[in-house]
Amino acid sequence: MPNFIGVTGLPRAGSTLLCQLLAQHPEIHCEGHSSPLCNTLLGIRRMISDDTFFLSQLDHAFENSYAHLTTAMQGFLRGWNQDCGKKAVVDKNRAWLHAVELLLHIEPEARLIVCLRELGQIYGSIEAQHQRTILVDFIDHLADFDRFGRADILFAKDKSIGAPLISLHAVPDLPKKVQERLYFVRFEDLVEQPAACMAHLHAWLGLSRFDIDPGKLKIGVQESDSHYHMKYPHKQSEKVAKPLRHDIPPRIQAQIETAYSWFYQTYYPAKK
Repeated sequence: MPNFIGVTGLPRAGSTLLCQLLAQHPEIHCEGHSSPLCNTLLGIRRMISDDTFFLSQLDHAFENSYAHLTTAMQGFLRGWNQDCGKKAVVDKNRAWLHAVELLLHIEPEARLIVCLRELGQIYGSIEAQHQRTILVDFIDHLADFDRFGRADILFAKDKSIGAPLISLHAVPDLPKKVQERLYFVRFEDLVEQPAACMAHLHAWLGLSRFDIDPGKLKIGVQESDSHYHMKYPHKQSEKVAKPLRHDIPPRIQAQIETAYSWFYQTYYPAKK
């Protein structure tokens, strides 16, 4: 059974690049594209919680029935990639941080890598791609809003940036043993010092030393961009390159930094 590694975190924060870099390691199986595994496990929990047969079993044999559910969900998780033939398997889904306690209940040795990026640049990356594909709307129909309105909605609690931010905000409230299974990677560090970042990450994952060549990377599976209406591209490159900085309207940047001061204090303390 390979060690389970989940890749999660904020959008436009380097998860595609991180998965490409992880896939270079000979002990890691990493397909790179977003996986339905987390969503499926959450769906199983919702379905079984409303199943009348299961609920009736809980009344008469709770321990035995709950054990059935535990082993079934463990089997589903472990069976997803059981034939990969590698020491570790990477599963990418932004919801893993939200579901971390469920994950660790069924796979106690699992680890999560959480991707971070300065929030203004996340918004800027999404907005820049929208301007390049302006004739196509977002999945949640944001194209008719102005830039400020789009930014406001993207940071809403159930939207692309806001939802994972809520999970990040909850991290300090998690038990210490859960927090110890989390590893935070800032996009800025990953593109500026990829070899050093990956060496430290490999050690944390308990993998053998492997020196990546940031200037010569293997390109893996291309994730579907049309699924995201081309607003969230997942291009891979043969080398790590620092992206151009997005020019953010001062009013939008100021509101982001004010509303999410906790994020900057925790993950970007030197910014201010």
